[in-house]
Amino acid sequence: MKIAKNVDEIIRCILPGSTLMIGGFMGVGSPHRMINALVKSGQANLTVIANDTAMPGVGIGKLISSGQISRVITSHIGLNPETQKKMFAGEIQVELVPQGSLAERIRCAGYGLGGALVKTGLGTLAAENKSTVIINNETWLLELPLFADFALIHAHQADYFGNLSYQLTATNFNPVMAMAAKKVFAEANEILPVGMITPNDVTTPGVIVDELIAVERI
Repeated sequence: MKIAKNVDEIIRCILPGSTLMIGGFMGVGSPHRMINALVKSGQANLTVIANDTAMPGVGIGKLISSGQISRVITSHIGLNPETQKKMFAGEIQVELVPQGSLAERIRCAGYGLGGALVKTGLGTLAAENKSTVIINNETWLLELPLFADFALIHAHQADYFGNLSYQLTATNFNPVMAMAAKKVFAEANEILPVGMITPNDVTTPGVIVDELIAVERI
């Protein structure tokens, strides 16, 4: 049984220099309560792996504004001018990864695979300094797994064992990130008694969830 804990207590486990995976798509399906607590904590020199950096004042964008991120591995930064500005100023290192390749690299880490062979990025900057493999006279780009110290994820429902179910776009990155990190901190809209989430609706099993908190009610 996992008891919903104080969010500040959980975030204190994240040390400066940690690598974090943060779920969500432009802030939708992101763990906003944990992000706010992380901003409050002031932990710096963080590497963040995420689909995007959202927008100023939204989701991961708050961590960009606070200057706590030193490196980001992401699929796009187009809607956050602060990320772009800091990248050009040399304040943030940005590794841009095609969205499908990013998801596959995270999945490979979680499922114990040595990498993914993709066509996307061949002959572009995305392939720079990366290995290629020839299969049946076709060239494939080898994308290596991405691991993290912590995954901060958002779920629609959780039970007190930590089983999680997701809703709509939150299903894009949250489940694969939960598999690819050493520690998994989950934030849920609802925390229910064990048995209230049917087995068919459990996407992330509670055995890999380390800490559980409830979404902050306004």
